[in-house]
Amino acid sequence: MDRGKRITYLSVSTIINGLISIFNDLGIDFALAAPTGRAAQRIYETTGVEASTIHRLLEFEYSENLNSMTFKRDEDYPLEVGAVIVDESSMIDIQLLSSLLKAIPFGTRLVFVGDADQLPSVGPGNVLSDLINSDIAQTVKLDQIHRQDKNSMIATNAHLINNGEIPKVDNSSDFMLVNKNDSQVTLDTIIDLVYSRFPKAFNYDPLNDIQVISPLKKGLLGTVSLNAELQKKLNPPSPRKKERNFGSVVFREGDKVMQIKNNYGLEWENPVTGVSGTGIFNGDIGIIKHMNKDGLIIEFLDNRISEYSYDQLEELIHAYAVTVHKSQGSEFKVVIMPLLSGYPQFLNRRLLYTAVTRAKEKLMLVGKSKWFDYMVLNNIENDRRSMLDKLIKEYSQQNSFF
Repeated sequence: MDRGKRITYLSVSTIINGLISIFNDLGIDFALAAPTGRAAQRIYETTGVEASTIHRLLEFEYSENLNSMTFKRDEDYPLEVGAVIVDESSMIDIQLLSSLLKAIPFGTRLVFVGDADQLPSVGPGNVLSDLINSDIAQTVKLDQIHRQDKNSMIATNAHLINNGEIPKVDNSSDFMLVNKNDSQVTLDTIIDLVYSRFPKAFNYDPLNDIQVISPLKKGLLGTVSLNAELQKKLNPPSPRKKERNFGSVVFREGDKVMQIKNNYGLEWENPVTGVSGTGIFNGDIGIIKHMNKDGLIIEFLDNRISEYSYDQLEELIHAYAVTVHKSQGSEFKVVIMPLLSGYPQFLNRRLLYTAVTRAKEKLMLVGKSKWFDYMVLNNIENDRRSMLDKLIKEYSQQNSFF
């Protein structure tokens, strides 16, 4: 395969399934991994093959005494497979990449699958873009979308947005925009869409099928405000539901919540697969199933169940609405996002593209349509000066085996 070759007729899930088929036919043992638990679950859902987080693949160990994490797998104890496929690679930061590469023995095939046009990793570095720009790896890019259903416009419009072209929005399709000129009206519309209109019209479950995402945390249309209003409608106080105050926030049985920091020592079990382990990670979403005097039990969207003490409430936030950054690596049947104004380095094309590509079945944008056009045309962003691509090029010039 030539470097830079473009394939225009495959989806990411088709590619991963194709790689699995090839490795199986060749008798090559392989491992599937992703940066987050939800992304790993998505691999399983689309392939039927078990996948793990990169942390679990590398067999992380947590030391309570040192309050730190290390990996068992490294250059002295490498992975024992012939190939490793890593999905959602745009989320990998430079530190996790370093740990992964240490565990890859010479001769093992390493395939990164991801979208370099999405938001970069939360941690340091710009790994996927730098690997592509280094020209050291064979790269295949999907640059065209072919859909059998002419009304399915999410992927088509995402492609246009990524090219800086303003798509024509047809509200009879799966890509919709409701123009609202007032922030309070925008908020009320979003609440009504989640609580009433989408569930009644399409039989979507408000908690499991619909996800509100916002570019910001603060403000009337930020995630803090949206979560407070959505909790009132979707999970109001009830004598039948236990709850616990944490500062100004109330956590209640039935609440949709998100883990916001990596907790490597937190135990979990998956009653569906029978697998158990440790580690709940930043971005994992679940539902509070039960609360008692000692703590609460959360069932995550990938079926893992974990028990929290009330001292660990600082690791949780409500997840009726999450930021675009926190949504990365996940897909949802329905995505609803407010359109708002803000700093051009932040409210840009890449953030909009990332938000749009979180939706599988329906996308609803609510707010001033001019802010949609602005984000499509705005390609300003903070530059990450990682230097990884340049360092790879320099190293490859000095070592002929590349």
